[in-house]
Amino acid sequence: MPPKSQMSEYSVLSLLREGLTGHTGWPRAWRDPAPKAEYDTVIIGGGGHGLATAYYLAKNHGITDVAVLEKGWLGGGNVGRNTTIVRSNYMIPGNTEFYEFSLKLWEGLSQDLNYNVMVSQRGQLNLVNGQAQLDAAARRGNVMRANGIDAELLTPAAVRRRVPFLDFSPAARFPIYGALYQPRAGTVRHDAVAWGFARGADRRGVDLIQNCEVTGFRIERGRVTGVETTRGTIGARRVGLAVAGSSGQVAALAGLRLPIESHVLQAFVTEPLKPLLDYVIGFGAAHFYISQSDKGGLVYGGDLDGYNSYAQRGNLPLIEEVASAAASLMPCVSRLRQVREWGGIMDMSMDGSPIIAATPVDGLYLNAGWCYGGFKATPASGWCFAHTIATGRPHELNARFALDRFRAGAHIDEKGAGPTPNAH
Repeated sequence: MPPKSQMSEYSVLSLLREGLTGHTGWPRAWRDPAPKAEYDTVIIGGGGHGLATAYYLAKNHGITDVAVLEKGWLGGGNVGRNTTIVRSNYMIPGNTEFYEFSLKLWEGLSQDLNYNVMVSQRGQLNLVNGQAQLDAAARRGNVMRANGIDAELLTPAAVRRRVPFLDFSPAARFPIYGALYQPRAGTVRHDAVAWGFARGADRRGVDLIQNCEVTGFRIERGRVTGVETTRGTIGARRVGLAVAGSSGQVAALAGLRLPIESHVLQAFVTEPLKPLLDYVIGFGAAHFYISQSDKGGLVYGGDLDGYNSYAQRGNLPLIEEVASAAASLMPCVSRLRQVREWGGIMDMSMDGSPIIAATPVDGLYLNAGWCYGGFKATPASGWCFAHTIATGRPHELNARFALDRFRAGAHIDEKGAGPTPNAH
């Protein structure tokens, strides 16, 4: 190995050469294989959850004869269309343990993958604007602390010391009564998550198949035996479905009707500015959330568009509503230009909590219904889905996320909570 000085010189020369020649000489971060005729396990969906599942199948269970099938390009769906927030401020059994486990995985993920996913534990302030909300925040904080999760209830003065540019005036549209603060919450670079899991899965032998849309399932005597795709038939002993907002459409190909709806959730970013916002801020009264990216833009979002859709675009009324909330809460941003907006397709379950479970079709497993919480759940979702597929039974952390809970009345009714979601 050359000395560090030579390595640094080589790196600089490589950057210069690639910049002048169109970046054509970099080695691939993962292979681009043709699909085999058959695999032990097929994962449908090359987003964060699908890639994490494949990675943990290989790492935790030694199952490497795996293909991830993606109809477009890896990371081109919801994992690249969110506001990057991670947190674990849940309070209903099932969600509480699951999201805290996910946050712990986030904390060690860069080391585990040997890939910098840019975890920034800047802390999240969930603002409250009335006495009833303050009481609810105190109850949530007590539940969190009882489960070993960091939480602190802040007074208005303590909030003002941290974010003095919020509107604390007597005429504020949203008076600030305090905030529930989780210091370990923060943000993670979403595309780096997809790339890190993709590279990690590839290095353990997983085939990542892009531009390969699933068009049907092969089912014999009630058991899945493979999938039909635009690149031919692929046999499989087991199939995992992790396609977010397209879950209902793809599951229908196997004769399943899921208890979910698909909706658009928009997000936005402003022009860059100097460092301003050191925290993630959530605001339940307006269903609003905002943070500042490493490039300086303010990334923010609001609630769902009010209609079912599979389109990755939004509408002007919601843009106006979210921009109004931003300007009301933080008057200093009212003159900023909004430079971009995007939409993610949310697979909304009927109780606001996810499904990680076997389906009525033997060998077919489902990961869906993430509502507002999909991105923050990525590592725990992959961990638990891999366990469920590998062993045929749920991990203790996803045992409550059964598909038949809606029939049995065992709902986990938290509606995407924390008090405020992050765009999926």
